[in-house]
Amino acid sequence: MNEKIGFVGVGRMGGNMARRLKDCGYNVSAVYDAHTSSARVLAAEIGATGCPRLAEVTAAADIIFTVVTDDAAQLAVFAETGDSLLTGANGKIFIDCATITPKTHVEVERRAKKAGALTLEGCMASSIPQARAGTLYLMCGGERATFDRMRPLLEKLSSALRYIGPTGSAAQVKALVNMVMNCNTAALAEGLGLGQALGLDLDVLREVFAQTGANSQVLKTDGEDMQNRAHDCYFSAAHAAKDSGIAYQLAQDCGLTLPLAKATKEQYDRMVTLGLGALDKSGIAELTFKGRHG
Repeated sequence: MNEKIGFVGVGRMGGNMARRLKDCGYNVSAVYDAHTSSARVLAAEIGATGCPRLAEVTAAADIIFTVVTDDAAQLAVFAETGDSLLTGANGKIFIDCATITPKTHVEVERRAKKAGALTLEGCMASSIPQARAGTLYLMCGGERATFDRMRPLLEKLSSALRYIGPTGSAAQVKALVNMVMNCNTAALAEGLGLGQALGLDLDVLREVFAQTGANSQVLKTDGEDMQNRAHDCYFSAAHAAKDSGIAYQLAQDCGLTLPLAKATKEQYDRMVTLGLGALDKSGIAELTFKGRHG
């Protein structure tokens, strides 16, 4: 616990991971966010330094978690010129938790190795409450020795920690997890939407779903929210669109046709186009329930 921890990206996931490690006795020394006010508020809360520059995070920490939005943001924080986490990075370890394409994880690893640093994928299949409680489902990719070295730290964040394989492999698994989850979410929205149009009691319908082959984890987390139009964001429709796109591109690269994944991606893309991207993924029900957004 003597190692100093930094965080880049301290929104709802990154911020709660930082709080969790602080609670566990780790020295969370430096935080950074593109929204400087987020970093400033969290830094004051946990006794860290809110860094205005990426290089300052690297200078202040031994292990740096990155929890950013997408490929562009990930490549930007590991830029090969200008302000970058790679400045003075020799001997540092970066744990990259963003849901991004496998090839970007590989590229970040290449850049980090050139700077004398190590990287590890830490792909998360959980949401905000699990980040705060330290019960993330965490899938890791990279060198096995780096994973073994980081295991005690990662076990404070995860109740289900898995080593997947070389860099890029954890991102592939995460893409498939989210692809199937998003397909299940879209299917549930259609089932409940049709049930409503038929005049069925949706409470009863959800109970029947739960007791039959229509059951799913998504039914537990999103079914009632779809019914009640409660779309407070835990995993946004915009992120669902992005992640479905990652998986669909992987399928195209393999020469596979995945019609369900394609249709689901198009539904979430439509939500973004309609200005509904900030809703939780359960908000896809707004497209399928009669008399809602249409």
